[in-house]
Amino acid sequence: MDFNPSCKDKKKTIDQSVLLCCKLFISESRNRAALDAIEQAARLNPETVIVNKFEDRAYNRVRYTLVSYVVQDTTGSAIYSPLQQAVLAMVEAAFGAINLELHTGTHPRLGVVDDILFHPLAQASLDEAAWLAKSVAADIANRFQVPVFLYAAAHPTGKALDTIRRELGYYRPNSMGNQWAGWTIPDMLLEKPDEGPSEVSPARGITMIGARPWVALYNVPILSTDVSAARRIARMVSARGGGLPTVQTIALVREDSTEIACMLLEPNQIGADRVQNQVEMLAAEEGLEVEKGYFTECSPEMILENYMNLISAERD
Repeated sequence: MDFNPSCKDKKKTIDQSVLLCCKLFISESRNRAALDAIEQAARLNPETVIVNKFEDRAYNRVRYTLVSYVVQDTTGSAIYSPLQQAVLAMVEAAFGAINLELHTGTHPRLGVVDDILFHPLAQASLDEAAWLAKSVAADIANRFQVPVFLYAAAHPTGKALDTIRRELGYYRPNSMGNQWAGWTIPDMLLEKPDEGPSEVSPARGITMIGARPWVALYNVPILSTDVSAARRIARMVSARGGGLPTVQTIALVREDSTEIACMLLEPNQIGADRVQNQVEMLAAEEGLEVEKGYFTECSPEMILENYMNLISAERD
């Protein structure tokens, strides 16, 4: 096992109950060769496991969920995780295979590697997730010269992801009123990134990296192409619009319908059932029908179980 050089003079402790989860969001789902290259890069590190994948052709976006352990020194401080090199390898493959200037989709994005979010699993702490987020941010900024904005526990003041995104114009479609295409933000950022240059490569864009407790992602389909109505519903469901606390939403367009994509920041407090009921109520007021929503990610318990099963299978 190859460890980070900084670990050489410290006693290393590997504990499979101290695990970190990484959600890696990449702006591509239609180019199979690009996805194959990214997944091949991940397989080069057998100690990091892709436990789930969610891709959407309309959004032209994919999310990989990876898990691995954390190595601690004798004081209990995190000093290494295989996740770091696995994520960097996937990021390098993404930058090599995807050009943001040629990208189009119905989901907002600011970069080829749009968002990287770390969660603690099992006995890991949020501090360990934040440590890895900041380490990966520095590596991406230095190696690929990409501006990186930190958020939540990885940010010095805990700045929220949606706040940063609003400052950068993330939520404003730039094509046909409901799509995002190419790169239209100025190449020189007015907001100083936490890592990396202020000058942006239009081919690579910007990356967000954060750490926080588990977030649930829940989408509710609306059987209508009325984007304005969907946006009204999304706003009234969200905490920002006076709706459900700790819920963030965005209305997105599909081929023959729309969808309310919801981020549940405190899923144990405000869960999918309340979101579903609220969307149904508001849609009924608009005269619209709603389908049963769906999670785009497994629960943390299922993620942990999948990881343990995959690790056991590799050892057998």
